[in-house]
Amino acid sequence: MNTPSPLKLTLVIAGVILCWAYSPIGVHMGLHSYSPGQLALLRFLIASVFMAGVACWVGIGRPHVRDLPWLLVLGFFGVFLHHTSLNHGQQWVTAAASSVLAQSAPLFSVLIAFFCLKERVSVWRWGCVLLGLAGVLVVIWGDHGVGDIDPRGLLILLAACSWSVYFAIARHYAHRYSPLTLACYMVWSGTLMLCVNLPGLPAAILQAPLPENLAVLVLGIFPSALAYLAWGYVLKHVEVSRASVAMYLIPPVAMLMAATLLGEHVALQVMLGAVIVLASVAAISLEGHWRSSVHAGRAQKPAVGPIRQASSD
Repeated sequence: MNTPSPLKLTLVIAGVILCWAYSPIGVHMGLHSYSPGQLALLRFLIASVFMAGVACWVGIGRPHVRDLPWLLVLGFFGVFLHHTSLNHGQQWVTAAASSVLAQSAPLFSVLIAFFCLKERVSVWRWGCVLLGLAGVLVVIWGDHGVGDIDPRGLLILLAACSWSVYFAIARHYAHRYSPLTLACYMVWSGTLMLCVNLPGLPAAILQAPLPENLAVLVLGIFPSALAYLAWGYVLKHVEVSRASVAMYLIPPVAMLMAATLLGEHVALQVMLGAVIVLASVAAISLEGHWRSSVHAGRAQKPAVGPIRQASSD
């Protein structure tokens, strides 16, 4: 496999950031003409058709029968619940705040690991979770004020939690399927579940203004399909820990897009909350990298003794 140039990888990563930063902006525009459920379905109908074309061109593996229930579970958490909750929640918060709250998924991964998977969680990670939740409160305070926040806006946190569950399950199947194969079956199964929102969708499409339909078209092709394919390409050539650092740029870019395309005023408290949330998420990742380095160092030290002993004999 030919290693792509650093410039090519940088451009692909930049494209992924732009695609996913556009997502809350596209959702905000689409919600003017579609209900949250209709928007999620239309978005992923477009993504399903696009990914079907890619799958026919590139070719993907067939799922094992025993994995079908779990692929449906991935579609439920990764597409159905995540995007339904996200769309409902974004009716009550700005696109900028939504982009920050959606990035809190790693905080919920720690909670899931402790309460559901019974994994041991370090004091460091508990501190990161508390710091991140404090950042969430700052974002809410800056967006509408704690007293004025509509509880339905907190559904975005449910979307982040749903994404954490999806990621925890997907890790167990990553070695069985390629990123493209797993993404295709996740999108297709999730889209099938979203078809409960089909009644009334054709009429809504005909009544929606052209700019909003174009916004949903972009939403379906770029953040929902192309970005996943590009991200899988990046992970083939870059370590996950290094590539994930780029994801911290999504909220700032989304804020800039929201201010430019939607005319949103991004409050200083929202920016401060974004820094706190992203710092806590980064700290969780750094702890994992630090522990890996320590374990690697310890594993290398015992090898020195026997080698010297063998040479002295």
